[in-house]
Amino acid sequence: MKKLFTLMLLTIFALPVFAAEWKDVPVVDVQCSSRVKADPDSHTKDCATKCAKSGFGIYTSDGKFLKFDSKGNKEFSEALQKTDKKDHLRVNVTGQQSGDTIKVDSLNLT
Repeated sequence: MKKLFTLMLLTIFALPVFAAEWKDVPVVDVQCSSRVKADPDSHTKDCATKCAKSGFGIYTSDGKFLKFDSKGNKEFSEALQKTDKKDHLRVNVTGQQSGDTIKVDSLNLT
């Protein structure tokens, strides 16, 4: 019985963690996230740049706001500096969701 229980635990904890993917989703800074929830595409690059210290995140198709981890914040900040877009800031993101945070594997501005 003890061996069976141990085998069951190993099986449960050995399950792989799968990356999730969000495509062409709006990204805004955390500070402005509640203010622009109704229309996140109207959020401007200038505002995102000014509020960058608060971090960034995405709005999912069901209206949830998910924050980026430090890697995602850094990658988006770098992409934000390089883009000519003034608003309608959207990204493709892959990573693991944990609560309301995404541990970002990759992030690309669309």
